[in-house]
Amino acid sequence: MFKEALRSIVEGTDGSIAGLLMDFEGIPVESYTRESGFDIESVGAEVSVVVKAIQRATEMLEAGPTREVSFRSDKLVTLIRVINDGYFVAMTLAPDGNLGKGRYLLRVLSPKLADELAS
Repeated sequence: MFKEALRSIVEGTDGSIAGLLMDFEGIPVESYTRESGFDIESVGAEVSVVVKAIQRATEMLEAGPTREVSFRSDKLVTLIRVINDGYFVAMTLAPDGNLGKGRYLLRVLSPKLADELAS
């Protein structure tokens, strides 16, 4: 189920490269890569540390739970959607990729992944 869900968001978003379901300890649950040679699992492991730091900051600021994080570099854009206390889903795109659609698909997919992870 997880691989198919990731494939659907990656293939359904123009400019997307890869998708990943990972726990906050940096352990990948599943991944899907459109382009061979792209290591989304390494990206996820590094990003999990950043997302945990952002979660701590929003707690300290009493801003509520972190829902979404994104960052852009010259070569990549990474979108992250927090699923629950233990997991997040991420998608990496080219800078000219359809970020709006990627964010939408991650938002719609997250509750489905949460239900599947709970069962």
